[in-house]
Amino acid sequence: MPRGAGRRSGTVALPVHDIHPFRKGGPAVTTATSPQAFWLAGRKATGSDTLDVTSPWDGRLVGSISLPTADQVEEAVSAAAAVADEFSATPAHVRAAALDHVVERLKERAEEIATLISAENGKPMKWARGEVGRCVSVFRWAADEARRFNGGEAQRLDSDAGGVGRLAYTRRFPYGPVLGIAPFNFPLNLCAHKVAPALAVGTPIILKPAPATPLSGLLIGELLAETDLPAGSWSVLPVPNDRMPELVQDERLPIISFTGSAPVGWSILDSAPRKRVTLELGGNGAAIVLGDFDSEADLDWAAQRIATFSNYQGGQSCISVQRVIADASVYDRLVPKVVTAVEALRTGDPSDPATDVGPLVSEDAAKRVESWVDEAVSKGAKLLTGGERDGATYAPTVLENVPADTQLGCEEAFGPVMSFTRVDGEAEAFAAANDSKYGLQAGLFTHDIQAAFRAHRALEMGGVVVGDVPSYRADQMPYGGAKQSGVGREGVRFAMEDYTYERVMVLTGLEL
Repeated sequence: MPRGAGRRSGTVALPVHDIHPFRKGGPAVTTATSPQAFWLAGRKATGSDTLDVTSPWDGRLVGSISLPTADQVEEAVSAAAAVADEFSATPAHVRAAALDHVVERLKERAEEIATLISAENGKPMKWARGEVGRCVSVFRWAADEARRFNGGEAQRLDSDAGGVGRLAYTRRFPYGPVLGIAPFNFPLNLCAHKVAPALAVGTPIILKPAPATPLSGLLIGELLAETDLPAGSWSVLPVPNDRMPELVQDERLPIISFTGSAPVGWSILDSAPRKRVTLELGGNGAAIVLGDFDSEADLDWAAQRIATFSNYQGGQSCISVQRVIADASVYDRLVPKVVTAVEALRTGDPSDPATDVGPLVSEDAAKRVESWVDEAVSKGAKLLTGGERDGATYAPTVLENVPADTQLGCEEAFGPVMSFTRVDGEAEAFAAANDSKYGLQAGLFTHDIQAAFRAHRALEMGGVVVGDVPSYRADQMPYGGAKQSGVGREGVRFAMEDYTYERVMVLTGLEL
């Protein structure tokens, strides 16, 4: 949809801002002087309480948002339920045009949005810019899928004598409104992974962004408000976590899509057993380096990728490298290369384009990582580099021989920490990778295509990335885990399938 064409409300004005730098002489961050509205059934609204959003880097105020009241949440859910049938019948080109509009506006405002992500999340600008680019792709793929999804499938039933003259015609229809619950680590793109597939199939969505990073989700609401989507088809509600149980259990929201921690995710599933629930939970990402990946160029490549993707986003990605499982034949050459590459990473102000590793989302998060590393070292792990905390920033850290009975040995670190394990041969490497309650993705460094297929069969993971780290994700591919890493799949088309079900119509008396 071209700018200014067919919108209900035109371009939505941003709130008045004051300018506050991250640090003296550094790039500026804007902070709202009055609470920012949320989006209730497609329109701006304010509640009675507010929440301040602060920078993890230096604690400065990034913005203040208004929180919805219980009555406003009820209004949003009622509006979603009321418009569900109408929205499902909306022509595909209307939904696709709205998604296309979001694509264009994201591109126009890319640098502004990246700055916002960096400010509220602490993500270095290089990674924040990448997140905006990924969000553009998610909405673009959703627009494409909206045009071709649900074309219908016809099946002759006269393969059996009882089906002579009969034809089954199958289409997919939405289960009903979606409750999308997004995390803080990708505050824009993981909101997009909830919103874009829902709008593409024509089902209303209520998006709950993370309390630590609500501004990016609210910005998606700004862009949607410029479209002609029906009122009630979407809301962005920064509901506090302690008020979530009522939404989770509301029967008018039959679909829940949650990305976040395993304990919270499984508690949602337990509390809503009759709903269709997609859970994208934790991981314990393993990078496996087999013995054939042994040239200097091979190991340089593996070391650089492992160092970068153990620490990108401050390690706050469920597919970041947490474990490096290396064959004994390459172990002693690989470890120092990784340590050198890690020590070359620049830690600091996330608004500085040269920064590689920024702070964690909060000082408490950094203290937790610190305590896990200290526990591992106290029980015999060897610290090769890092291990220091400064406020919410934790230095990129490498260990080896982490005991299995420590928190770091069995849980998701969600911080800039990795550990090395030496193994003898492929079978031992695969067994070590599987020795985790999580099973999201693994990376496999090998040139042997047969080993790649053996890994695909043996590794209890949602994905196996050959020739690279487990941290690779293409937003259009199916993405999800096994074991305690969740249920269901994201990736635009696969989420659209999760939000819908097949309904068959049988035609009778046909001359086939």
